[in-house]
Amino acid sequence: MNRAPDLGERLLYQEAVSLTERAYVPYSGFAVGAVVVGPSGRSHHGVNVENASYPAGLCAERAALAALVVFGERRLRYVAVAASGGRDCLPCGMCLQAMAEFGDPEVIAQIGGEVRVTTLRQLLSAPFVTPHAVAGAAAGATPSVAGGLREPCIGDAADCTTTDDDSPS
Repeated sequence: MNRAPDLGERLLYQEAVSLTERAYVPYSGFAVGAVVVGPSGRSHHGVNVENASYPAGLCAERAALAALVVFGERRLRYVAVAASGGRDCLPCGMCLQAMAEFGDPEVIAQIGGEVRVTTLRQLLSAPFVTPHAVAGAAAGATPSVAGGLREPCIGDAADCTTTDDDSPS
């Protein structure tokens, strides 16, 4: 899926754009805002926060995920991410992996100069998941399925065939 956003998704993207003004980016000048939405429908905000020690910085998407968790949510429906200045911006690999912990949300971002909607699974086809992944696993859920994402199969291809209704091998 790579489609144009509907009105609600476009509004989430615009909300992310407005957040870029709050980013702390004295080193790169690349301001990013993110909005994540869980099952409650509540928007949780984040911005990137840089640090002189570069690895200590925080991406907007993971900051927004932290806000989602603070409010007691454990599932993701949408992630809107935007850079200032009308630049293209997709979540980095670390953020994609962090999002995979909470499901397979629709990701709204500017790609190739256009705002588009895709899924996390399209951006990260084989996330690392464990039986203990949060992913909002409800009581009785198959522990090897995290938020609808299946563990990457390692081994013989015959052992890896599943359907959407099957448990992973």
